[in-house]
Amino acid sequence: MSSIWTVTPNVEAINKQNENTAAGTLGIEFTEAGDDFLRARMPVDSRTIQPFGILHGGSSVVLAETLGSVAANHCMKKDSTVGVGLEINANHIRSVSSGWVNGTARPLHVGGSTQVWEIRIENEDGKLTCVSRITMAIINR
Repeated sequence: MSSIWTVTPNVEAINKQNENTAAGTLGIEFTEAGDDFLRARMPVDSRTIQPFGILHGGSSVVLAETLGSVAANHCMKKDSTVGVGLEINANHIRSVSSGWVNGTARPLHVGGSTQVWEIRIENEDGKLTCVSRITMAIINR
């Protein structure tokens, strides 16, 4: 399998870039980049739960959008372009009350003007907790 990346993701560099951002504040950590996926994890703790003590759906969406955006921007066909979120949706499948959730972004479409990414978020047992799809608009810098 050939790689989808035009710029190979470096998880250490991505984590450094996310310091002092929404992703960093929520504890999102990029963990792995494969030929056709990017993976990150997020803690289920006081930063990411809602008042009932379970993972806030908005936190899952932040993880999904972070993964999709970072992945998309490693697939630009031109150096003069950047990917920005155009639309995102999420279906929350299962609640999580502790530990970590792991998100994996894979492309459904990588075009010159739009990209579509699917992000699957799972609990530590590998059970699906959320599935999200993000459409990225590819614009000039």
